[in-house]
Amino acid sequence: MPKISVIIPAYNAMAYLPETVESVLNQTFDDFELVIINDGSSDDIEQWVSQITDSRIRLISQKNQGLAAARNTGIAHARSEYLAFLDADDLWEPTKLEKQVRILEENSEVGLVYTWVAYIDENGQPTGRVFKNQAEGDVWEKLTEHNIVECGSVAMVRRSCFETCGDFDRNLRSFAEDWDMWLRIASRYPFKAVQEPLVYYRQHSNSASKNWEAMEQSFHMVIEKTFASAPQELLYLKQRCYGFANLCLAWKPLQSRTKDYKKAIHFRQQAFTHYPRIFFSREYIRLSLAIAIMRWFGSDGYKRFLELFYALRRYTVAIGR
Repeated sequence: MPKISVIIPAYNAMAYLPETVESVLNQTFDDFELVIINDGSSDDIEQWVSQITDSRIRLISQKNQGLAAARNTGIAHARSEYLAFLDADDLWEPTKLEKQVRILEENSEVGLVYTWVAYIDENGQPTGRVFKNQAEGDVWEKLTEHNIVECGSVAMVRRSCFETCGDFDRNLRSFAEDWDMWLRIASRYPFKAVQEPLVYYRQHSNSASKNWEAMEQSFHMVIEKTFASAPQELLYLKQRCYGFANLCLAWKPLQSRTKDYKKAIHFRQQAFTHYPRIFFSREYIRLSLAIAIMRWFGSDGYKRFLELFYALRRYTVAIGR
């Protein structure tokens, strides 16, 4: 059996899927199988996969059931000791699997290994933003504040974690199912981090994550479920968790096509109400600056500001290299 099962859920993703699969086939660690879950796509995914001669690739087709269900199908069909998840539009650095599997092999108690994440735009160009989390060991408390795994294309997980903690929650659909899963795993297993940006997370202007109403409901479900089973001495973290969840939600109206800064102000106020100390956090200050720019200069001015900011950030990153 292969050492790793790579699971890619795909729904009408042919615009990006070939490049994503290529990033898997270019891995320096090649003892893997690649399980692509066709979640009711209406594009040419079946024809495209049928033309691939690499025997490590399998396609499993099902009716459209959503991201969580597609990942669960991948888990059910995976044959390996370790499972790695990759969204159909994201990319991996060639050494990602090699570096993660080495950590799991050397640390038998670790359940999940994550990496840093670099953001790219719809065209695959870097925005200059890199998420760097260092938390390791017992990360449950840190995870209640922020999803340190960042996106669904990062984690490599022992199969035994799913046998112990269950599968992805299908009721959460495409908004918080990964955060919920990592919280459940973190309650039982230590985490490790590869402190390098080995995942490229693609940002879309019409991304499902901009649907803040559904995202708000999913966050509420995750938080209530998480703290319903938490030890009594950790329940004080619940309001902090709601605070940072609302801070995350506040960005979504600004990132949507409508650029609804009034809705962003609403979520920011909810964040402060739940956890007043959030006022002093770097993210609260950054959000408040973004809202102010939107109010003063409108959506066009905000867009121009972001373009300039991203260009400066890319330049700074390039100089740093």
